[in-house]
Amino acid sequence: MSEPNEPAGASDAPAENTAFLYPFIDSEERDPGPLLVDLAASARAKAVLSKSLAAATIEATSGAVSAAARAMSERFQRGGVLYTFGNGGSSSDAASVAALFSRPPSGQALPARCLTEDPAILTALGNDVGFELVFARQLIAHARSGDMCIAMSTSGGSKNLLVAADEARKRGVLVVAMAGYDGGTLARSPSVDHSLVVRSDSVHRIQESQAALAMQLWRTVQLELTRKAA
Repeated sequence: MSEPNEPAGASDAPAENTAFLYPFIDSEERDPGPLLVDLAASARAKAVLSKSLAAATIEATSGAVSAAARAMSERFQRGGVLYTFGNGGSSSDAASVAALFSRPPSGQALPARCLTEDPAILTALGNDVGFELVFARQLIAHARSGDMCIAMSTSGGSKNLLVAADEARKRGVLVVAMAGYDGGTLARSPSVDHSLVVRSDSVHRIQESQAALAMQLWRTVQLELTRKAA
């Protein structure tokens, strides 16, 4: 019989096993010592995996990063603007990338803007024309031939990113895609000029490696600009 205020059948539902992710959550151990040891070991294992994946990704994409950086540096030299965008966690990552280029820790500040920075614009477009167009419509309003964009996704299947990539190509905007898994539809889109793929099926590890990849792209752009100015 269910307890008061407990939905009927709730006690029969199988408990979700989360021990493989966070072993301390399902533990019945009352002594915090072993739990803290497990937590520290889990964090260390994830850090090692993240570092290894980031290094492997940077090595595997070195040629693609160099090609993208050369193309971007040429456009920056001609006054091009970088636009970044993504959904969910990738939205935050896109904002970080725009900040890295526009407010760098060193080197040349470059014009960059994240298309998720204004919630009024996002909600207006989502409400009035549909969420699939929230990035494409902003590119129509702001982007010009000679500009560039970075579309960030873990799955590589976000419809609004695909629509934005197509619109960017029509307008002469260079398209760089960052995606996880096998790159998805985004990485294989004919509208994408440069695809940087993190080969992993973990959303967390993908986003961590994309941050490292974005830093590598920024560094390479800065090196290209310095070389061209010499």
